[in-house]
Amino acid sequence: MRTALVTGAAGFIGFHLSRLLLAEGWRVVGVDNHNDYYDPALKAAREALLLADPNYRAIRGAVEEPGLLMGIFAEERPEAVVHLAAQAGVRYSIENPRAYVQANLLGTFELLEAARAHPPRHMLLASTSSVYGANTEMPYRETDRADSQMSFYAATKKSNEAMAHSYAHLFALPVTMFRFFTVYGPWGRPDMAPYLFTSAIFDGRPIKVFNHGGMRRDFTFVSDLVRAIRLLVDAVPGTERAGEFDSLSPVAPFRVVNIGNGAPVPLLDFIAAIESAAGRKAQRQMLPMQPGDVPATWADTTLLRALSGYAPQTAVDEGVAAYVAWFRDYYGVGA
Repeated sequence: MRTALVTGAAGFIGFHLSRLLLAEGWRVVGVDNHNDYYDPALKAAREALLLADPNYRAIRGAVEEPGLLMGIFAEERPEAVVHLAAQAGVRYSIENPRAYVQANLLGTFELLEAARAHPPRHMLLASTSSVYGANTEMPYRETDRADSQMSFYAATKKSNEAMAHSYAHLFALPVTMFRFFTVYGPWGRPDMAPYLFTSAIFDGRPIKVFNHGGMRRDFTFVSDLVRAIRLLVDAVPGTERAGEFDSLSPVAPFRVVNIGNGAPVPLLDFIAAIESAAGRKAQRQMLPMQPGDVPATWADTTLLRALSGYAPQTAVDEGVAAYVAWFRDYYGVGA
């Protein structure tokens, strides 16, 4: 039985990925600290579903805790490692940057040191489309320069990419960094736009629409995202390039891969899809752009398709309907 280590396994993406791996017959070791950045009850509910499978092992702890990951790597010797644990959120990184230093920088350092001592077959680390920052040429390609991050969150993720590349080069550790684009779906975090919009609509509160609605996002349904990650597990970087579009490093078994729907959607269309699924209209409070935000994202998915034969394809109307149905059930509202 293949063993995967998933950090942040009680989180939104980690939960969905762990469920997919378990369904495919993997043994999954999940690490999560259940911090209170948002309601820990949501994390506990996700973890309870994972623990129903005998092939899931839950470990409670923070990845930045010295020695924690080293001990897990030594005991479990995972074949694949998917590092999703991080302090998330663009706007919170303005309020509490130290949390990002601890979880994103120190946590990733601890992971890389553990992998150096006990090398897995493949490590896949989460980055973000936010690293493209001030880039205006779209769609974003992995080979584009990404040197102008607009938030401290994005800066820590770009730093993670540089850290992982150095370890891949120095210690021949195969690493794939995936940059994901505006992930949404059932079990999503309450600090994310789908929750904020949906809860406000059902409560009869106005929603905050930034940049006066002039935003476009490459919305990616969570099931599509984790399917892409799963397929990338077996696309171990080596020396062979997939094509001129490949981000494979010339000096290390390391590449960066976008995971997105490949089609930017206007924010107002996304809101309209929630209204349709909820059967209610939103009260819209139009506001200027927030600090650290960008007006648009759009992924070039050529490399993902070349490596995996797959590209996310869930339409926004379909994905939003699934999210709103889950929201009604989990929170018991809007019946």
